[in-house]
Amino acid sequence: MLLLTEDARLVCTHELGKVENVPSQTLVTIAWRQVLVSHDPEGRSISGCPNTAPGMKPCLRTLAVDVGYSPLLRIESNRVCLSNLSGYTEGTPPGVPKYEVRQAGQDFVSERP
Repeated sequence: MLLLTEDARLVCTHELGKVENVPSQTLVTIAWRQVLVSHDPEGRSISGCPNTAPGMKPCLRTLAVDVGYSPLLRIESNRVCLSNLSGYTEGTPPGVPKYEVRQAGQDFVSERP
């Protein structure tokens, strides 16, 4: 699995909703782009979600990550984010819309299971 950088493309399951990446560490980069670590994808804004039907709430923020933190690699005690990362959004219906990785932001560095 590839490591995620600040250029990673994370989207809600409605495909057009884009998650804002905000890296929290500056020590490790890949091709001069900061690597994302645990909690970086959580609580982030989502723009462009088309889930706007009556009675529906679009995906506006990410919730906790379900899978996708490295069990091996850490930066300053924070687990590195991997390309299988996913979690739920606060969109409706609750517990259904997720966010997930479409592009890791780099194609060089991976973690082998």
